[in-house]
Amino acid sequence: MFACIHLLDLHEGASKTLRTCAESFAPEAEISAPGTILFEVGRLIRMYGGLEQIAAAVAHHAQSLGLQANIAIAPNAEAAMVAARNFPGLTLIPEETSKALSQIDVENLPLTPQLWDTLEVWGVRTFRDLAQLPETGVAERLGPEGVYLQRLARGSVDRPLRIPRPEAIFEERMNLEHALTDLEPLLFILARILNDQCEKLSSHGFATNELHLTLELEDRTEHRRELRLPMPMRQSKPMLKLLQLDLEAHSPQASVIAVKLAFKPVQPRTVQNGIFLPLTPAPDKLEITLARIRALVGEGNVGVPELLNTNRPAPFRLVPKQPSANPKAATGKPDVRTQLAFRYFQPPLAAKVELDTGRPVRLAAGSIRGNVITYAGPWRSSGDWWMENPWNRDEWDVSLNDGALYRIYRNADASWFIEGTYD
Repeated sequence: MFACIHLLDLHEGASKTLRTCAESFAPEAEISAPGTILFEVGRLIRMYGGLEQIAAAVAHHAQSLGLQANIAIAPNAEAAMVAARNFPGLTLIPEETSKALSQIDVENLPLTPQLWDTLEVWGVRTFRDLAQLPETGVAERLGPEGVYLQRLARGSVDRPLRIPRPEAIFEERMNLEHALTDLEPLLFILARILNDQCEKLSSHGFATNELHLTLELEDRTEHRRELRLPMPMRQSKPMLKLLQLDLEAHSPQASVIAVKLAFKPVQPRTVQNGIFLPLTPAPDKLEITLARIRALVGEGNVGVPELLNTNRPAPFRLVPKQPSANPKAATGKPDVRTQLAFRYFQPPLAAKVELDTGRPVRLAAGSIRGNVITYAGPWRSSGDWWMENPWNRDEWDVSLNDGALYRIYRNADASWFIEGTYD
């Protein structure tokens, strides 16, 4: 059972007094509108003896606080709210809510102008008229909104209270008793914070894809690090390992006197694996492996290639996560055309090229050796002459006697390189 108090005179300070009145009977209450509050009273029957006694106690307490209000008790929150807004004084609605609400005018429903015009044409004037319409016809002509309004007129909308919850902040700061200079004790502090915050994320149904670490240093500066995870996680162990690898590569320049760790809450990732799909590595283990590789070869040398909008050679960059792409062509259908793939060598291979009347006839670069059977080119490629790193070169596509197809180029200083190979 639910009780609703609807103020008749909404003056300054009345809303606070209204909440105080409701909290005298229930620990939680819903402010559905200014001057209207809902709370559950079903558990008070043993204390007061019955619904009549509960209603009388609520009315007496509201009067003692100087509130002029209508009070209603009904089996569900919506019926109690409708009754408190339309019936004066104290109203007690039994289980037959549709009969108790039948004479209320439909204009008290949250109608749009279009629905109001439709009901006016149908001759629907009261809750009873709307409740007696066939459900199938209402659904076909008015849609889900009409079905909800009919259930509201019947007093059959059963929902929990909408209790405002304070926004959870996934952040923790800790002052250290002694300044830390070694990584191991700092990781012990971070592990404690991670365990607490990951449990908090799980209890709120969240995960995180960003960690923001702030180390306050003894020289009054801050050492900030940011980790972007490839997908939402809430396991503390892989996060701790990622922080360890990051701090090993980017260590603070002074002793640490305080630690602050903040998380960005996001919805957890849901994956439905296919029965016949091959197993893939766990996301947390894969990210740790990539972090170790980045520590060895550099952060800019690990990632997913992303094409750039430029004519510069090797027009791509490495990004830490999969770039967004549109797999469909302009026609809206998948592009299934066969295309020739090109594999870039990073860095390009220095080569020796023999020319005969201006055309390449032999290529040698490490294990790549052979006579040029066919070739196409040269094509002059140049640009960015107004910047610090312009390029100016001649390009050829050549096929060797072993069947391999390469792209070679000659810079302005007559040096030769193999840029890559075609698949």
